[in-house]
Amino acid sequence: PLTPGHVPGLRRAAEGAGPSAFAAVPTPDEVEDYVARSLARRDAGAYAPFAQIEAATGRVVGHTAYLTPRWMNGGLFAVEIGSTWLHPAARGTAVNPAAKLLLMTQAFESWGVDRVDIKTDARNEAARAAIAATGATFEAVLRAWQPSLAPGEEGLVRDTAMFSVTPPEWPRVRARLEERIERRRASRRG
Repeated sequence: PLTPGHVPGLRRAAEGAGPSAFAAVPTPDEVEDYVARSLARRDAGAYAPFAQIEAATGRVVGHTAYLTPRWMNGGLFAVEIGSTWLHPAARGTAVNPAAKLLLMTQAFESWGVDRVDIKTDARNEAARAAIAATGATFEAVLRAWQPSLAPGEEGLVRDTAMFSVTPPEWPRVRARLEERIERRRASRRG
């Protein structure tokens, strides 16, 4: 879970991450406020932020979160995984698939959700490909779905590519994530 102690590591991760054309990635100078806002959202009950940490080095390499929980009949029905960004050196490694595996395992196997959402700006082809590679099912592009997070588009809305995973799909998605993690670990060893 994200803590103020992750600020120095997230600053270093943000130094290399650079601005994103489609996502809210903080600059190093914005990280402390970014963490404070994330923790305030957590305290309000609708956001659970995490630092992404490279297991081999213990280095903080990015951020991810649970957000937009949806409740039904007193139980958690669905949750979104998002607010994800990584330092470029961590992209294409086992870090992000491992984080998705951990988050989905918690959601499906501990909380018993009926759905996990993962979404991105419909124009973000790289993120769409990465989400599809997890095994999540592409559902649709939802027009004018939410405010744009793209720099220079403040006050505008964006189209959103929506993906999901449901309990019947979870075993296949889990196996696919485990395979991707092992393949990426093996390529780093080899």
